[in-house]
Amino acid sequence: MAKPEHEFFPADEIGFTPCEGDVPRLTERILAADGASGVATRMLRFEPGTDTTPNGVQVHDFWEEVYILEGSITDLRLGETFTAGMYACRPPGMEHGPWRSGGGCLTFEVRYRL
Repeated sequence: MAKPEHEFFPADEIGFTPCEGDVPRLTERILAADGASGVATRMLRFEPGTDTTPNGVQVHDFWEEVYILEGSITDLRLGETFTAGMYACRPPGMEHGPWRSGGGCLTFEVRYRL
């Protein structure tokens, strides 16, 4: 199965839902997903004050591309802050996070397999 076909539609028709894990202030808006393979396109929202330390360092078995639309996040492991307009491309197995966002952050993310 692949991600579903969608023609243009207002993305805000899809609500934000809590992400997996133990961080209720971290929510996602799934724009398209294939549940069988785990590939997805989503928006990820860090509410002000979000700290993903309970979820630990993240490592995926898929490619992940992330563009920060608004706000900023700090990678606590690296001690670096990333802001709106910045982009990341992470291959499978790349460690990242945990994250903290004092003022909130909104990202656009695409996950895929080769």
